[in-house]
Amino acid sequence: MFAICIESSHLRGMGHLYRSMNFADELIQRGRQVHFFLNDDDASKSILRKRGFHFDIVDLSDHESCWEAEMILKKGIKLWINDRLNTTQIHAEKIIREKIPLVTFDDRGEGANKANLNIAALCFNDIEKLKGDRVLHGIDYLILNKDIVRYRHQRKSPQPLLVTLGGSDSWGVTVKVVSLLVKQDMAATVILGPGFKHNRELEKCINQKITIKRNVYSLVKEMSNYGLAITGGGITPFEANAAGLPCLVIATEDFEEPVGRALQKIGGSLYLGKHDELNEFCADITCTKIKEMSKKGIEKFCLDGVKNVVDHVESLLRNG
Repeated sequence: MFAICIESSHLRGMGHLYRSMNFADELIQRGRQVHFFLNDDDASKSILRKRGFHFDIVDLSDHESCWEAEMILKKGIKLWINDRLNTTQIHAEKIIREKIPLVTFDDRGEGANKANLNIAALCFNDIEKLKGDRVLHGIDYLILNKDIVRYRHQRKSPQPLLVTLGGSDSWGVTVKVVSLLVKQDMAATVILGPGFKHNRELEKCINQKITIKRNVYSLVKEMSNYGLAITGGGITPFEANAAGLPCLVIATEDFEEPVGRALQKIGGSLYLGKHDELNEFCADITCTKIKEMSKKGIEKFCLDGVKNVVDHVESLLRNG
């Protein structure tokens, strides 16, 4: 049994959840059993249930008890995976004390120092400061939705325009983006995630050119209908670029700034800056630019990242 411990909420965002489910799918395909541990969040629990995953709710802020050891014994956990960003040394020590491998994702916390493997595909700055017995970084280790291959195609026009700013959009950046689009008389479809909680503010600023969609069944499939997307700096622009959809990336958190710059350097996106500095959009993006960006995304992003990651994770058991 593999444990996947995540933090997913309106405040934290839901990117960890979606990435972990894609990761879990690959593990299950290889015959592994997976059990999730997460904080008490209704939207996240609903998604896990719909996808058929088993999970337990735990208090991730509890550093006094030994719930980790209890769960490892109860569930027969052979390897522990954290997708929570900054983990603590106290938590990591509780895991390794049980003599099982510890894996972590994009972790800059003190707990990463105890990890056997730190998978840092979304870390693009201060790579030398990443901790762990072994660190994997770079886009070859991106865990992307496997369905991308079905919907991948090159774009030739920036229309229609899509706005998708994560499963929760903690700071309500969608509201600001839509307000700017309305001000510039631009049409767009806006996809709201299951953790979105800024409905009242959004309703006040939309007009007839703004179409709202909620909780789409497959974001990857939905994205195939558009020529350009406005996104945050999480995993979404990587999946969009890999599918041939160029993006205008807005950093909704400080750690998304280097991600936005990296995506622009790769060539499939343009980085617009931090959300609180955003004043307008590039309404005059040419078809030629869209073609170039779409082609770059398809060329640069392979879809083998999840297989590469699972290979390394499974090697911990073989070598242990």
